[in-house]
Amino acid sequence: MFPVRRHDEMAGMAGMDMSSNSSDMMDVSAMRMTFFASSNTPLYSDQWTPHTVGQYAATCIFLIALAVAWRALFAAKSILEERWLAQALQRRYVVVAGQTPESERIKQEPSSNPGTLTVNGVEQKVMVTQQQIKGPQPWRFSVDLPRALLATVIAGVGWLLMLAIMTLNVGYFMSILGGTFLGEVLVGRYVQGIAEH
Repeated sequence: MFPVRRHDEMAGMAGMDMSSNSSDMMDVSAMRMTFFASSNTPLYSDQWTPHTVGQYAATCIFLIALAVAWRALFAAKSILEERWLAQALQRRYVVVAGQTPESERIKQEPSSNPGTLTVNGVEQKVMVTQQQIKGPQPWRFSVDLPRALLATVIAGVGWLLMLAIMTLNVGYFMSILGGTFLGEVLVGRYVQGIAEH
């Protein structure tokens, strides 16, 4: 038969095994699985450990501001997406008269306007129309690079907030919820049609 060991012996052995494997690993008893209230919980690094109530309050205020900034970044992305779509809709294409199939189709579109194109004194009848937007826009450096940078910043700020929540400190958690609420009150009306993660 197997020898029976008491729970406290096994816990001591687990602590010894973990400390002998690596000095950087946390002890099993130090890993919390429930929310707790403490004013000296490290945030992001050991150097950012509040030692006074004032430092803890400043850390909570930072998390509120970070959550507000996160909501503001979503609003900025929504506003920029609308602006980029409007610019795409305003791109104009000139179709020279004489191209029968295309000009006939354009004449029937409500967004087309007849006009005259003058080059070196020679006038030519043209039809100016807006491009109809169907499907994704073509890749444009001036749009897709800022969009990617903004999405990266949003993801980074979101992950920083997630790491703060993973400390399971009630004050940090409530600060992030409060900042999210405040950010939504301030800029939520600008966030439209963006999938948030």
